[in-house]
Amino acid sequence: MNSIGQKLDVLGSALKLRAQRQQLLAANIANADTPGYKAVDFDFARALGRANVSRIALATTRAGHLGGRTPALAGVDLRYRIPAQDAIDGNTVELDRETALFTENALAYQASAQFLGDTIRSMRLAISGQG
Repeated sequence: MNSIGQKLDVLGSALKLRAQRQQLLAANIANADTPGYKAVDFDFARALGRANVSRIALATTRAGHLGGRTPALAGVDLRYRIPAQDAIDGNTVELDRETALFTENALAYQASAQFLGDTIRSMRLAISGQG
């Protein structure tokens, strides 16, 4: 695969992982008052590295077949978050921490989406001979 394809692959994987992480963090926040709820998260950098290294092409037997790949989210290892202070009801959500992580992840998602859009726009300009 060429470097442009690899770059787009990495950006696509990053967006998928950021979206999945946003859902996890939102679920943590939503369950802040649920007794016994255990907050979960994953290491984004590690998951992104696995998503782009562990892609396996499927064997194709005919010219019209498409070579699929394993999904980008296959390498995600969910981990329970260890709270700084235990709650009496067993809930491990620390609302301030989860809110900060949620905001940080949302900003990173927006930046990745903007970068992907800019990359595609630059490629379109280069192909059309403008710019």
